[in-house]
Amino acid sequence: MLGRTDSRRRSLIVLLAFVVAASSLVVRLGYWQVARSKELATLAAQQTSLRVEEPSKRGAIYDRTGTVVLASTVERDLLSATPKRLTPERRREVAANLLTVLGLQGTAAVNLVDRMTSEREYVVLQRELTPEQSARIRALSSGDDPALAGLAFEPQAKRVYPQPGGAPGSTLAAHLLGFVNREGEGQYGVEQYYQSTLAGVPRVLLAERDINRRPIPDTASILEPGTPGQDLTLTLDASLQAAVEQELLAAWIADRAKRVSAVVLDPYTGEVYAYASYPSYDANDYSAIASKDPGRFVDPVVSTVYEPGSVFKMVTAVAALQRDRVTTKTRIKDTGKLVVDDGRAHVDDADHQARGWMTFEDAVAYSRNVVAAKVALSLGKTTKASAQDLFDTWTTMGFGQPTGIDLAGEATGIVRDPSTTHWAQIDVANAAFGQGIAVTPVQLAQAYAAMLNGGVLIQPRVVASVGGRDTEPIVKGRVMTAELSKTLTGMMRHVIDEVDFYHDRTVIPGFEVGGKTGTAQIWDAKKGRWKHNLFNYSFVGYVAREAGRPDLVVAVRIEEGTPTTVRVGHLEMPVMSFELFRRVAHDAINTPDLVPERPRGPVIVADAAP
Repeated sequence: MLGRTDSRRRSLIVLLAFVVAASSLVVRLGYWQVARSKELATLAAQQTSLRVEEPSKRGAIYDRTGTVVLASTVERDLLSATPKRLTPERRREVAANLLTVLGLQGTAAVNLVDRMTSEREYVVLQRELTPEQSARIRALSSGDDPALAGLAFEPQAKRVYPQPGGAPGSTLAAHLLGFVNREGEGQYGVEQYYQSTLAGVPRVLLAERDINRRPIPDTASILEPGTPGQDLTLTLDASLQAAVEQELLAAWIADRAKRVSAVVLDPYTGEVYAYASYPSYDANDYSAIASKDPGRFVDPVVSTVYEPGSVFKMVTAVAALQRDRVTTKTRIKDTGKLVVDDGRAHVDDADHQARGWMTFEDAVAYSRNVVAAKVALSLGKTTKASAQDLFDTWTTMGFGQPTGIDLAGEATGIVRDPSTTHWAQIDVANAAFGQGIAVTPVQLAQAYAAMLNGGVLIQPRVVASVGGRDTEPIVKGRVMTAELSKTLTGMMRHVIDEVDFYHDRTVIPGFEVGGKTGTAQIWDAKKGRWKHNLFNYSFVGYVAREAGRPDLVVAVRIEEGTPTTVRVGHLEMPVMSFELFRRVAHDAINTPDLVPERPRGPVIVADAAP
């Protein structure tokens, strides 16, 4: 007889196992539902929701009057489609109708047809529709049997630059303003420098999403409210800017130059009234420029450096006059050629002629290289000391460092420090007339402003107010005495008064003008020689309504200009740098309400705070 196979003990063990298992499941379920409920809810929401950053409206940019809009933001529709939800025949029909509405041809038409007739769930057909295009497509998309079906509009912000430039195919002040790319990021100029100010803080939303991971309308809740971008008012005068751009275009054509640039600023406040280069570009069509000639975006005024040539003789004058090595009436012999470094090197005057004994101010006026070199070499007791004195003057006047102008991409320039790099006599001699150093036009404008405003280095600036709050001039400090500033102003005036060649094509009737020219050879690094028959021409000077009281500083540069008259000491173009200066200065000084009234009596510029 067989025994029983069941057992109370075995039953209890099985029951206990079930109880333990059930308890574990209950605990585990409680853990998921209680301890990690928020995490699970978040994961669930992520599967059905979408976190969306909605950019704030970008601030507008105005000219100094506050009435001329230089940059603003508008809404333009992005046109998308869901071709997979349409029959193949319907897709082809919609594509054909769209080509007619949008007026597309060539590659653009082929691309649209390919996307519209694909099997994809979601495609972008056209960005930045004009208001007229949007209205027509909406009209053709409505009704019981729409000609355009399966389409959707997605509003997107677009930066626009409404003012035409002074030359065809350009917008006003393109280099100074820069542009905003498709991702909403400022590129170059003011747009990049003031990106966070203009863009504000985006609004953050949580919305339910569809199968294509797009937010479903009217399902969004605000997580972060964001803040709007702030408007900027520039120091720029729109009417003067347009006039200057026209002048640059004319000079560029006449001189067959690579580029032509100009800056107009107030020497007392650093406010930039006009700022331009040509060739320029259309900021509304930046993508076309990016694909063909992206180098066009680089700003020649702050982002490219060059050897300035004889405009730097005024900086050498600062060094010598400050150290009492010469006065304006000191007589120095111009020998036409100066041999240095024990005969291993020499410098020549441009015309290779000796003018004999002449005053220092006449030597600057007639741009004598030999005299400038002699003065520079006499700054110290040794060549090393002279080099250090010259270098110290450069750095004091702002060279070899950014000016701090509120524009993106500013270059520092190139200067060699004699305390770390050996200077021979030829290095000092060449540096005296602007060779062996590389600067930007805005650095030159800043340095000349200090020579003319009473001796104070003022930071150039292009923004007058942010969000309605005025910006203030930034004073870097006194770099010379007011008396020396007055002397230098007189030397610049003497250049124009003394040399008929300059006077006849620089004078502005009813106003006082002064300044200094510079012509420099251009080194071709690829070929290892000087470029043939191409030169950089510069002029930096001032214009004044009252004698001895400069109102504006104007700096111009003609890059790789082609002279039509070439002989020793004479390289002439149809529009010389000093002629371009006169045209720009004339436009500026006659611009209504541009130049403020100055206090009567001596010009006093406050020192920087300690």
